Amino acid sequence: MTRIGIRTIANMTRIALIGAAAAMALAGCMQTPEEKAAFAARQAAPTPVVMSATKGEEPTESGLSHYKDGYPGFGAPLTAANVQMSDDEAGGVQKQLTALAAQRKAGTISEAEYQRRVAEFRKLAAEHGAETLSEIAN
Repeated sequence: MTRIGIRTIANMTRIALIGAAAAMALAGCMQTPEEKAAFAARQAAPTPVVMSATKGEEPTESGLSHYKDGYPGFGAPLTAANVQMSDDEAGGVQKQLTALAAQRKAGTISEAEYQRRVAEFRKLAAEHGAETLSEIAN
Protein backbone atom coordinates (compact mmCIF):
# COMPACT_ATOMS: atom_id res chain seq x y z
CA MET A 1 0.00 0.00 0.00
CA THR A 2 1.02 3.50 -0.43
CA ARG A 3 1.95 5.84 2.29
CA ILE A 4 -1.23 7.92 1.86
CA GLY A 5 -3.40 4.78 2.00
CA ILE A 6 -1.85 3.67 5.30
CA ARG A 7 -2.40 7.13 6.82
CA THR A 8 -6.00 7.15 5.65
CA ILE A 9 -6.66 3.76 7.24
CA ALA A 10 -4.95 4.87 10.48
CA ASN A 11 -6.99 8.08 10.61
CA MET A 12 -10.26 6.24 9.91
CA THR A 13 -9.44 3.68 12.63
CA ARG A 14 -8.62 6.47 15.08
CA ILE A 15 -11.91 8.28 14.31
CA ALA A 16 -13.86 5.02 14.69
CA LEU A 17 -12.26 4.32 18.07
CA ILE A 18 -12.96 7.86 19.30
CA GLY A 19 -16.57 7.57 18.12
CA ALA A 20 -17.00 4.20 19.85
CA ALA A 21 -15.55 5.56 23.10
CA ALA A 22 -17.86 8.60 22.94
CA ALA A 23 -20.88 6.37 22.28
CA MET A 24 -20.05 4.16 25.28
CA ALA A 25 -19.55 7.21 27.51
CA LEU A 26 -22.87 8.71 26.44
CA ALA A 27 -24.67 5.40 26.86
CA GLY A 28 -23.64 5.41 30.52
CA CYS A 29 -25.38 8.78 30.99
CA MET A 30 -28.75 7.49 29.79
CA GLN A 31 -31.30 6.95 32.56
CA THR A 32 -34.69 5.31 32.54
CA PRO A 33 -37.72 7.34 33.70
CA GLU A 34 -37.82 5.26 36.90
CA GLU A 35 -34.20 6.10 37.66
CA LYS A 36 -34.85 9.80 37.00
CA ALA A 37 -37.91 9.74 39.31
CA ALA A 38 -35.97 7.96 42.07
CA PHE A 39 -33.15 10.52 41.79
CA ALA A 40 -35.61 13.43 41.93
CA ALA A 41 -37.29 11.91 45.01
CA ARG A 42 -33.92 11.65 46.78
CA GLN A 43 -33.12 15.28 45.95
CA ALA A 44 -36.49 16.67 47.09
CA ALA A 45 -36.57 18.71 50.29
CA PRO A 46 -38.18 17.00 53.28
CA THR A 47 -41.71 17.97 54.20
CA PRO A 48 -41.65 20.47 57.08
CA VAL A 49 -43.53 19.64 60.27
CA VAL A 50 -45.10 22.59 62.06
CA MET A 51 -45.79 21.99 65.74
CA SER A 52 -48.47 24.15 67.29
CA ALA A 53 -48.77 24.99 70.98
CA THR A 54 -50.78 22.42 72.91
CA LYS A 55 -54.00 23.35 74.71
CA GLY A 56 -53.70 26.99 73.68
CA GLU A 57 -50.68 27.56 75.89
CA GLU A 58 -47.59 29.45 74.87
CA PRO A 59 -44.71 27.16 73.93
CA THR A 60 -42.13 26.90 76.66
CA GLU A 61 -38.58 27.96 76.01
CA SER A 62 -36.19 25.21 75.16
CA GLY A 63 -32.90 24.52 76.87
CA LEU A 64 -31.19 26.84 74.39
CA SER A 65 -29.96 30.20 75.51
CA HIS A 66 -32.05 33.09 74.17
CA TYR A 67 -31.14 36.63 73.26
CA LYS A 68 -33.14 39.59 74.62
CA ASP A 69 -35.16 39.74 71.39
CA GLY A 70 -36.31 36.11 71.86
CA TYR A 71 -34.20 34.45 69.19
CA PRO A 72 -32.32 31.34 70.30
CA GLY A 73 -28.57 31.41 70.68
CA PHE A 74 -26.67 28.28 69.79
CA GLY A 75 -23.49 29.09 71.69
CA ALA A 76 -24.48 27.21 74.86
CA PRO A 77 -24.10 23.41 74.94
CA LEU A 78 -27.30 21.55 74.05
CA THR A 79 -29.09 19.37 76.56
CA ALA A 80 -31.07 16.18 76.00
CA ALA A 81 -34.71 16.43 74.93
CA ASN A 82 -35.74 13.85 77.50
CA VAL A 83 -34.35 12.17 80.60
CA GLN A 84 -31.76 9.64 79.55
CA MET A 85 -31.37 6.14 80.96
CA SER A 86 -28.81 6.09 83.74
CA ASP A 87 -25.98 3.57 83.95
CA ASP A 88 -27.73 1.89 86.91
CA GLU A 89 -30.95 1.42 84.91
CA ALA A 90 -29.03 0.03 81.94
CA GLY A 91 -27.16 -2.34 84.23
CA GLY A 92 -30.44 -3.49 85.79
CA VAL A 93 -31.95 -4.30 82.40
CA GLN A 94 -28.77 -6.10 81.37
CA LYS A 95 -28.88 -8.17 84.59
CA GLN A 96 -32.52 -9.11 83.89
CA LEU A 97 -31.68 -10.30 80.40
CA THR A 98 -28.59 -12.18 81.57
CA ALA A 99 -30.57 -13.88 84.33
CA LEU A 100 -33.29 -14.86 81.85
CA ALA A 101 -30.72 -16.39 79.51
CA ALA A 102 -29.07 -18.24 82.42
CA GLN A 103 -32.43 -19.64 83.57
CA ARG A 104 -33.15 -20.90 80.08
CA LYS A 105 -29.73 -22.50 79.79
CA ALA A 106 -30.03 -24.15 83.22
CA GLY A 107 -33.54 -25.41 82.44
CA THR A 108 -35.16 -23.72 85.45
CA ILE A 109 -37.60 -21.89 83.19
CA SER A 110 -39.89 -23.48 80.61
CA GLU A 111 -39.50 -22.60 76.95
CA ALA A 112 -43.02 -21.14 76.89
CA GLU A 113 -42.25 -18.85 79.86
CA TYR A 114 -38.95 -17.82 78.25
CA GLN A 115 -40.70 -16.97 74.95
CA ARG A 116 -43.40 -15.03 76.88
CA ARG A 117 -40.77 -12.90 78.62
CA VAL A 118 -38.85 -12.35 75.38
CA ALA A 119 -42.09 -11.24 73.71
CA GLU A 120 -42.72 -8.90 76.66
CA PHE A 121 -39.30 -7.28 76.24
CA ARG A 122 -39.76 -6.99 72.47
CA LYS A 123 -43.19 -5.39 72.94
CA LEU A 124 -41.65 -2.90 75.36
CA ALA A 125 -38.91 -2.10 72.86
CA ALA A 126 -41.41 -1.61 70.02
CA GLU A 127 -43.94 0.50 71.94
CA HIS A 128 -41.75 2.47 74.34
CA GLY A 129 -40.51 4.93 71.74
CA ALA A 130 -44.00 5.74 70.44
CA GLU A 131 -45.40 6.11 73.97
CA THR A 132 -42.58 8.44 74.97
CA LEU A 133 -43.05 10.57 71.86
CA SER A 134 -46.79 10.87 72.54
CA GLU A 135 -46.02 11.94 76.13
CA ILE A 136 -43.58 14.55 74.89
CA ALA A 137 -46.05 15.84 72.28
CA ASN A 138 -48.84 16.24 74.83
